[in-house]
Amino acid sequence: MTMLDWDNPLETQIHNKNDVEPTLVNNTLGQTTALKKNEDLSVDSNLIQNKLTPVNPEDKRVINGQTDINQLAPFKYPWAWNFFLNANKNHWTPLDINMAQDVTDYRHKLTLEEKHVYENVLSYLTTSDILAMRNIGLAVMEKMSAPELQIYQARQVYEESLHTWTYQHCIETIGLNQSEIYNRYRVVPEINQKISMANQRLDSVLRSDIDLKDPDELHNFILSYMFFAAIFEGCWFYNGFSPVFALQRRGLMKGTAEQFQYIMRDEVMHAAFGIRVVKQILQEENIKLDKKEIRNMWDEAYECEKAYTNYILRDPILGYSAEMHLGQFQYIANRRANQLGLDEEPYVGAESTLPWLDEQANLRKEKNFFETRVTEYQTGGALNWD
Repeated sequence: MTMLDWDNPLETQIHNKNDVEPTLVNNTLGQTTALKKNEDLSVDSNLIQNKLTPVNPEDKRVINGQTDINQLAPFKYPWAWNFFLNANKNHWTPLDINMAQDVTDYRHKLTLEEKHVYENVLSYLTTSDILAMRNIGLAVMEKMSAPELQIYQARQVYEESLHTWTYQHCIETIGLNQSEIYNRYRVVPEINQKISMANQRLDSVLRSDIDLKDPDELHNFILSYMFFAAIFEGCWFYNGFSPVFALQRRGLMKGTAEQFQYIMRDEVMHAAFGIRVVKQILQEENIKLDKKEIRNMWDEAYECEKAYTNYILRDPILGYSAEMHLGQFQYIANRRANQLGLDEEPYVGAESTLPWLDEQANLRKEKNFFETRVTEYQTGGALNWD
């Protein structure tokens, strides 16, 4: 029997496998014999013994696994458990952050062009995070056959819900017309285009009859997961906060920007986790992805981002432009491609146009929620963003 050492749960202590709950096995076999005599039932004692066999972590798989999904440890993917532990260090709620100055900024300091940017960023993000929540919670999580993966994804579902609450809190606090803001993704083609691309990917795997043992279905599932991890969260979200961060750098909408910093930290982890899972599936299933399909996915995502960018930044704001936004998308897309281990970068030679953007996720100092002075926020400060 394999016993866990709870001082170091990734190490195991090996005991005699004949010691595995002998009383339980014997009692079960005895009951089986009695059943055969009394009710003439045919029960395979070997089957009963197999059900009582301890889980071997090497038998686990990301998908299509046959081990007990209810048994967390021994781990095969300790990195997934570490993601869950790390995610809990970035715990917060939108009510923790003072938004009073944002109300003043929006009403008295923002230009019409800056209001246009701010409102449409909120409109896009709030719909997108619900999509992200549905993707992980409904299309991905139930297909995982290792519980350490599912547990982090359960936390991810919570975080996407928290992000949606955050956007709603900003919308409500500023006093925006909620019906109008929330419906923009349905009536503004440039926002709807991005949502539609994500919905198509989601719908292709959110089916009750999907069979991931089928090579074509599996290939499509991996591409969908890759899209949500590397593009949807890894590029669109990562880049999507930057217009508001540009306002923050000028001393405007600092409460909203601080909310977005915490969201961005979550999204960085979501993207990193999803990319790690995709690579693990490719290794376990020995699959080579279709390069043409990947290229088409990058191109479609860029065209969606380009239309969206030209809409929200139809008039540049001080310190930020459509060219900067799109240049950063290409730079981050190359980073995600490298993290995935793809053979080619989608935008060779792209350089960072927002060199300050990574700082938004890497900040170690946070404003104390109950005071105005800057202090070390211990929970967030303990995070390792590498």
